[in-house]
Amino acid sequence: MMGRVRDVFRADERVDADRLTERLTAVSRFLTAVEGHLPDERLVPAHTLVERAGTRLALSRDHTVVALAGATGSGKSSLFNALARFEMSPVGVRRPTTGVTHACVWGPLDGATKLLDWVGVLPRHRFVRESALDGADEADLHGLVLLDLPDFDSVERSHRLEVDRLLGLVDLVVWVVDPQKYADRVVHASYLREFHRHRDVTVVVLNQADRLPPAEVPRLMADLRRLLNADQLAGVRLLATSALSDHATAPLRSVLGQAVAERQAALRRLAGDADAVTERLAEMMGSAPASDDVDRPTMRRLIDALAAAAGVPAVAEATEQAYRHRAVAATGWPVARGWRRLRPDPLRRLHLAGPADDRSRQLAETGEAVVPAAATSLPEPTVAQRSAVGLALRAVADQAGTSLPAPWAAAVTTAARSRLTDLSDALDRAVATTDLGVARRPIWWRLVNGVQWLVTVAAVAGLAWLVLGYLVRAVGLPRLEYPMVGEVPLPTLLLLGGLLLGVLVALLVKPVIRWAARRARWRAEGRMHDAVAEVARAQVVAPVRAVLRSYAEARAALRAASSSR
Repeated sequence: MMGRVRDVFRADERVDADRLTERLTAVSRFLTAVEGHLPDERLVPAHTLVERAGTRLALSRDHTVVALAGATGSGKSSLFNALARFEMSPVGVRRPTTGVTHACVWGPLDGATKLLDWVGVLPRHRFVRESALDGADEADLHGLVLLDLPDFDSVERSHRLEVDRLLGLVDLVVWVVDPQKYADRVVHASYLREFHRHRDVTVVVLNQADRLPPAEVPRLMADLRRLLNADQLAGVRLLATSALSDHATAPLRSVLGQAVAERQAALRRLAGDADAVTERLAEMMGSAPASDDVDRPTMRRLIDALAAAAGVPAVAEATEQAYRHRAVAATGWPVARGWRRLRPDPLRRLHLAGPADDRSRQLAETGEAVVPAAATSLPEPTVAQRSAVGLALRAVADQAGTSLPAPWAAAVTTAARSRLTDLSDALDRAVATTDLGVARRPIWWRLVNGVQWLVTVAAVAGLAWLVLGYLVRAVGLPRLEYPMVGEVPLPTLLLLGGLLLGVLVALLVKPVIRWAARRARWRAEGRMHDAVAEVARAQVVAPVRAVLRSYAEARAALRAASSSR
């Protein structure tokens, strides 16, 4: 599982600086991937780690910052002075005695100045442990920056806050407890237990051991070890010390000297911080999703719901009616066409493209964006249609986030609805700019139209011929002799034949018009569904896919950040 804390404690385990940098970079990549998807408050420790680790690694690696932390009366200030072999931190009876942090630097102060500035120790509380009289006695501690922290159980809240701040910055912590309060609940529950991931940079000393009978020291040390094991600090270094003699502080000086020589404390501390952070981040991650896309049934449900809300059925029906209207107007009896043209075109009633929309066709052919001149007059979605869209969006989110942890499933749901305010306009534009395929006149319309005009001309010619014969007789001129077709005069045949053929052709093409109109409806409906599908992919699926990609990137980054040292 990602983010697992190291179960085996090894105080001598070395941390590779390059590998640690890679882990921190991976945490930074994780934060970039999850930005905007996970709650900010749950990412604060990770942001703090990246910032703090970057600063610490940029500062002096030749110095090891060690903090003496303890409760009131534990004798940590006396131990601080004993280790420095000078009176640097005030010791007194009044509690709390230590109100500010004091620092002692072994070796030149110049190299540690920026480090102490970052830690926040005021210049007047900085001391240098460098004397020609010492000779090489203090050489093994050169590079040590020892801090005497305020009491963490101080009645002054500012003292406690200062301790908490510094405990997050130092490389190694020496917990100083005394025989009277070594089992105090505050030190164990609020502090030691929280350092179980930093066992290799934790030292616990039972101070003031000189106040105990020699036979009592092993018993108290064993009991303290039991308490530390209960705090998940099994294996941490546990020492008995006293500030009264160099001999009593020698074991602690040896531990500090080893830490300074190894120059590993800062790396181990940051590695422990990375372990803690990645373990918390792993709580928000899970296994890889079953799919990084929306399946077809869910996508079809979404498209159908959006198409219904966008008025696609109404436009499809209007397309069928418009086809019939235009086909009858183009193939019907010419004498009766005039009154049909007075009826409005069904598509124009919806403010959609009409037969004369040459500009739209030109823009479509040149590839330019086609923007409707005015909003369509499509009906507003009904409550049921809006509800269907909402359920379809939820289905997309549920299907895409079904195997994701709760925070990511919530992010997928949010992404699916993130562009809901723009969805209506996008659907309206998609429907309005779709080529419904009814702008062009089919060739068979023209052929039928030619036949209709031919028979109409024949009827008109026959009528004119008959009228001419009547006028000739009316003025007393010799009667015209009409050519005969059988026993029927040719003008009469032309008139009656033209009328009957015109009606017959109109009746014969009606079934063809109905069939072609249904095909035009299906074609237009398919094109509008394709346009709605593009809107669904851009407005709904694309944000969901972005979250899934971010999840995959975050998992990969967390795996890199969680690897062993």
